[in-house]
Amino acid sequence: MDVIIECVPNFSEGREAGVIKAISDAIRDTQGCVLLDCDPGVSTNRTVYTFVGSADSVINGAFAAAKVAFKLIDMSHHHGEHPRMGALDVCPFIPVKNATMDDCVQCSVKFGEMLARELNVPVYLYGFSAKEEKRRLLPSIRAGEYEKLPEKLQDPAWKPDFGTTDFVPNWGATATGARKFLIAYNVNLIGTKEQAHRIALDLRESGRGQGRPGKLKNVQGIGWYLDENNLAQVSTNITDYNVTPIHMVYEEAKNCARDINVPVTGSEIVGIVPLESILQAANYFIEKEQLFILDERSKVRLAIARLGLNSLSQFEPEKRIIEYCVADERRDYPLASLSVKEFINAVGSRTPSPGGGSVSATVASMGAALATMAGLLTYGKRQWESLDGVMRKNIPPLFGAMQELIPLIDRDSKAFDDYMSALKLPRKSEEEKECRDRAMQEGLVKAITVPLSVMEAINKCWPFLIEIARHCNISCASDIQVGAKCLETGCWGALQNVFINLKDLTNEVKRVELENAGKEAFQVAKESCESALKIIEERLANK
Repeated sequence: MDVIIECVPNFSEGREAGVIKAISDAIRDTQGCVLLDCDPGVSTNRTVYTFVGSADSVINGAFAAAKVAFKLIDMSHHHGEHPRMGALDVCPFIPVKNATMDDCVQCSVKFGEMLARELNVPVYLYGFSAKEEKRRLLPSIRAGEYEKLPEKLQDPAWKPDFGTTDFVPNWGATATGARKFLIAYNVNLIGTKEQAHRIALDLRESGRGQGRPGKLKNVQGIGWYLDENNLAQVSTNITDYNVTPIHMVYEEAKNCARDINVPVTGSEIVGIVPLESILQAANYFIEKEQLFILDERSKVRLAIARLGLNSLSQFEPEKRIIEYCVADERRDYPLASLSVKEFINAVGSRTPSPGGGSVSATVASMGAALATMAGLLTYGKRQWESLDGVMRKNIPPLFGAMQELIPLIDRDSKAFDDYMSALKLPRKSEEEKECRDRAMQEGLVKAITVPLSVMEAINKCWPFLIEIARHCNISCASDIQVGAKCLETGCWGALQNVFINLKDLTNEVKRVELENAGKEAFQVAKESCESALKIIEERLANK
């Protein structure tokens, strides 16, 4: 998907399997929609669906689900722990990839108009879609819940943004809007509903009201009891995880629980979360416990373990982390995801791409990988235990550079393809010629900046590679030597790609600037490679 918008409708039904499945099927059967998660709750009597697609697809998917709910859910008989005002209680749209918040505002407006027009129900806009400040927060719109709706709908101050002001008993009302990624995060307690709610009041931003705010910004919270699990939960919505991350909620909840002698037994995430939020937690525990973990998957496992995310049900990263749910390596990185054999055959085919630029990035990534390997084969070994501190400092930047270089394998090829596409533009009229020339120049600049990015990533490696060369297990000498030459070769190759494209750049000032940047970068690589090789040669001579 070039554009990915997430939609997370919350329906007021968490017990009837047939109804839950019918709504799932409606979403799944909508063209362009991918249903990522369906999370029903018995005690809350609510199901959270998460699906993604283009703007039109998610609007159509949400409406298809709403039509099914209109037939199958009757709010006049609904009871549950979660606050609610409608059968489709809330339907937010969230930008994920190549989409803006304004795009999602437009989705919510179109969906709200469609829902009100086709089903003749009241619809409110909230979040970034709200037309009034008092309607930005969902709890404000939902105050009084379903039971107070007949009165609320007649209040001019709470007239729906779309649809009827008449009370629709089987439906209630719906809120839709655009928002940032909201994380529904619950902390488990062996305690009572009252104890959980007491902690929630201490944590949530609004606190206990009357000028007594809680500890955590951008956090909403209540306490409830799950009969099916025989435990209480501090249930929170984190509305901006970059302000208050998951681990902060967990740690503060544990502190509050400790104060009243209530045990915490893990936590759960409802629905889908961004990878960044899980890595934030992992990095917190890595720093707190002075751990040494490099790769992403191990960090994810650490976060799951430390937050106790498997305590109620298995937290499967491929099904719960949005980047993993929509990942397609062959689509996103068509070259980097090839096998070594496939990549070599692609380079050796009768096509100009992939060419020297992609090969340079590949060779450089292997150089960073070899240096990383030399560090790892020294770290954690008893005979080089005194060097653990040196390795812990110097391995991560090399590992990071290796990861940074891998996507550049494809970016180089894509930049060349953009330039080739510009060459094929029509040039019959003066206007078409100008448009073609402009596109060609933009393509050239991109084709130059990508290899310069490769050179920049390479030159980040040298201080750390040289330190590892000085101290690493000398059995890895050849690995350091090959790694250094790979980095230098990758840098030299990238420089040649800069030169080959510079000759057609018409902006003289820009051409000189980019040429000097390339030459200076390669000089750094050349001198650094010589230093690394000299260190290894001297160590081998003194062995």
